[in-house]
Amino acid sequence: MRFTDRSQAGRLLGGRLDHLRDQNAVVLAVPRGGVPVAVEVAIALEAPLDVVVVRKLGLPFQPDVAAGAIAEGGVRVLDQRVSRLSGLTRSELAAVEHDQRRELLRRLRRFRRLRPAPLKGRVAVIVDDGVATGASARAACRVARAHGAARVVLATPVCPADVVGLLLQDADEVVALTTPPDFDAVGRHYDDFRQVGDAEIVHALTPAAEGPPPRRRVTRQRSIEIPVGRIRLQADLAVPQHPVSVVVFAQAGSSARHSSRVRYLAAELNRAGVATVLAGLLTQEEELDRAAVTDVTLLGHRLTAVTRWARSEPGHRSLPVGCFGTGFGAAAALRAGADPRGGLAAVLGLSGHLDLAEPWLGRVRPPTLLVVGSGDAAGIAVHERLVPRLRCEHRFVVVHRANGRFDEPEALDTVSRLAHDWFTAHLTSSARPSA
Repeated sequence: MRFTDRSQAGRLLGGRLDHLRDQNAVVLAVPRGGVPVAVEVAIALEAPLDVVVVRKLGLPFQPDVAAGAIAEGGVRVLDQRVSRLSGLTRSELAAVEHDQRRELLRRLRRFRRLRPAPLKGRVAVIVDDGVATGASARAACRVARAHGAARVVLATPVCPADVVGLLLQDADEVVALTTPPDFDAVGRHYDDFRQVGDAEIVHALTPAAEGPPPRRRVTRQRSIEIPVGRIRLQADLAVPQHPVSVVVFAQAGSSARHSSRVRYLAAELNRAGVATVLAGLLTQEEELDRAAVTDVTLLGHRLTAVTRWARSEPGHRSLPVGCFGTGFGAAAALRAGADPRGGLAAVLGLSGHLDLAEPWLGRVRPPTLLVVGSGDAAGIAVHERLVPRLRCEHRFVVVHRANGRFDEPEALDTVSRLAHDWFTAHLTSSARPSA
């Protein structure tokens, strides 16, 4: 099953929860993505809407892979399998948890001050836009239980079949519209999986709010496989009508391409007529391997193969190709930019590990924009030291009031504008005549 957007998924989910009408229910949304879904569920059940704040504990070298989750009230859930396979140490976990707890407190101050809903003796309906490992959902269930909920129902549009049993350890009932046995990522099940901003959440939780926030144009995507040697990399391709250029989004992990941040940035480029390829440079098994995630030579080689594929596809063979790399993918983009076989016309690196690309900086050819958040002091220091080694046209930008992951919607909007301007200027000017 595939959903147009979160609101449509919420309307369908509300229909499946009709048995909870008149059951003294409270709908608890998991921000940010769960809020648009929960709005529709609350309308269907004629129930009050509140939030339960949860933060994923991502691996330090692969933030989109969850090693667990924390929630308000000191709740903490760990995925022992991911921790074991990734070699996550206690000190690394403590550092990640420290950072996420700060964001947890910020969101509590931002959202919970509005109107906390009492849960004692009531049915708590916890709603998220999707469940992957189940860590965040289980943490949310424990919060509701700790606040005295008589019954806890976990409701979501999509959840892996093998995670339902795990959720039932903390929830009395699990309602999922689809439970795919071959689950990859939540974003694969939505046409529009854009970032949800704080303002949209506040709007939804404010009693005086009239109607849902405006929706953006949906960009349909097609899942593809790109052959690279003996493996096939998973990717998502979006080609707007009459595309003017192609941008390959490069991330180390396979799951990172389903992040709402990446999809939001890609959708904004699609609106400008840019075709996008969201590519994970590692398989799902490889993304848990710290050595593979930081192997810029491996990542750069695979990225070059992806960009060569993008240049050879009949639908956009005559178009210039740029690369938008995030995290370790940004280092790979610079490595690929030093390889003439990739044929890149422009590069943008966001929160990149510039030190890992140091051996190739002097050979990078395409115009390069490097972007770092003002809250990433270590990243700024590395960039200030190494950016002068670039001999190509380049620019270094620090986005104010932004952390290393650009979780803030306002900061993400700034990145979107920077990307639009950079790729429009450099890919348009390097466009080749159509064959």
